[in-house]
Amino acid sequence: MKNRQIYLYLTAIICLGAIFRFSHLNLKSLWLDEIITAIFSLGRSYQDIPLDTVFPLQQLQDIFTWQPGVSCSQIADNLANDSTHPPLFFCGMYGWLGWLNSWDIDWIIKLRFLPALFGVVSIIAIYIVNSAAFSTSSGIFTALIMSLSPFAVYLSQEARHYTLPMLLIILSLFAVIKIQKNIFFDHDSQFRFWLLWIIANTIGLYTHYFCILAFNAEIITLLLLIYRGREKVINFQKICLHLIFSIITVIIGYLPWILTTFSHVRKSETNWLPSPQHVEPIYQTLLNWVLMIITFPVENQPLTIQIFSGAVMVIFTLVIGFQIIRNLIKLWFHQEIHLSIFTLGSFGFFVILQFFVIAYGLGKDITIVPRYSFVYYPSFCALLAIGLEKLKISKYLFLIVGIISCIFVVNNLAFQKPFFPDQVAKNMNIEPDIPVMLVIKYDNYQDVAGGLSFAVALNQERSNNQDSLAFLKNSFDLANLDQKLSNFSTPNKSQFHLWFIGSSIEREDFAKNFQITTTTTCNIDTNHHHRTGRFPYQLYRCKSGDQGDQEVRSSRSQEF
Repeated sequence: MKNRQIYLYLTAIICLGAIFRFSHLNLKSLWLDEIITAIFSLGRSYQDIPLDTVFPLQQLQDIFTWQPGVSCSQIADNLANDSTHPPLFFCGMYGWLGWLNSWDIDWIIKLRFLPALFGVVSIIAIYIVNSAAFSTSSGIFTALIMSLSPFAVYLSQEARHYTLPMLLIILSLFAVIKIQKNIFFDHDSQFRFWLLWIIANTIGLYTHYFCILAFNAEIITLLLLIYRGREKVINFQKICLHLIFSIITVIIGYLPWILTTFSHVRKSETNWLPSPQHVEPIYQTLLNWVLMIITFPVENQPLTIQIFSGAVMVIFTLVIGFQIIRNLIKLWFHQEIHLSIFTLGSFGFFVILQFFVIAYGLGKDITIVPRYSFVYYPSFCALLAIGLEKLKISKYLFLIVGIISCIFVVNNLAFQKPFFPDQVAKNMNIEPDIPVMLVIKYDNYQDVAGGLSFAVALNQERSNNQDSLAFLKNSFDLANLDQKLSNFSTPNKSQFHLWFIGSSIEREDFAKNFQITTTTTCNIDTNHHHRTGRFPYQLYRCKSGDQGDQEVRSSRSQEF
């Protein structure tokens, strides 16, 4: 391919990928994890959230406002004490949000824009990897696959630290490919690639803890490559010294944060992951591979659509997958590209192996979360491209399906936000003219973040300026909810809706009625009980005056 063609194709692919990644960034409401990103990236902490008091729902705008004058070390301290993440991404986001602070843009767009930008840069980076590993045309096709991957688009539209560490993993893989060429083809010992590998991995470890898995997999892959080339390489000892020096340098660079890492691993916030049941991690991993290729509407859809979408996804993956595997087996025996396939395959294999070790060894099944597959997605994408490149009909079908899948993702028909805050807000907004008091029981700061995600979605759904919000510490009996709420002010209306959200509460544990004040009573509406994940939420209809007292007396009389 001529240079002009390369630049034209690559520019078109980047533009296509950018269109999907920046489309409808504020269409989906923020979910629990994105709320955590917002809190720490705005220079705030959980101490800035009013707890055990009632405040107007519109006051959320003050909580999610950029706080000037906060240093990266302060953000790191907040994360070390109240979260389970390394600091670099949040420090970068803080600077980014500060730069955009004066811009009249929706704050959710500001929050998601930077991860989307890293997603676009990753397209360029994966082009570089496969161009170095195989050929320029392979690099172009790999970039096209990533630009149209529903999984990559989904990650890019998350206000989380996924696309940045994925970009760093791609850069470190590029360095590994170059080092592999050096080992077997007796190129000059180009230390700049070892330096790139050191920098990418060190920054990665400060960006996401799962970069440790990528670092381990690359070390094992390099050791295998060095072992295979031990009798052929003239500068064998030099390469071994480079590897040892590079590993030690990365570890030394990470030492300032290593104690915090150990404390984060032991925190209760990591206990939400379930223990694996039998072969669940295996088929969940296979399902995650499917989602990287094709994603049709399944979540919150009628049963017929779920069956149709699921059938299309499975059939398409099986048909295309067998062709790709057969082609990769043939390419494995091509001497000129065998080592590059081995390098990328080895990296992906050892990352997935570590996923299984964590699932079965530590009892935390991380394969249940598709987004965590970002660690090995670059190698998956690179091998997928080389296996599909020569299959012309399948290639075009693959790209068409990718475009359709991306359209579903950006329009909130696929990869919907966990706990569905948009749907929760719609369920709560049953009578827009009646004020709403949202009461959230919390056991920990994860529950606070989850409650804030529902509150933000509700605030976007409604325009009633008398809506209010309260967080209650889990230190009371739900049957005596009135004792806790009696100290709170209520909306200045004769009637209002009280939505109570509790973490891991059973339906029968909700009180039938309670009295907030001497004149305000609340009765349960059994027709409006919902659950999203571990968050059940129940409607109480509250009234002031004699009417409310009569309803409570009548209800208690019936119970007696």
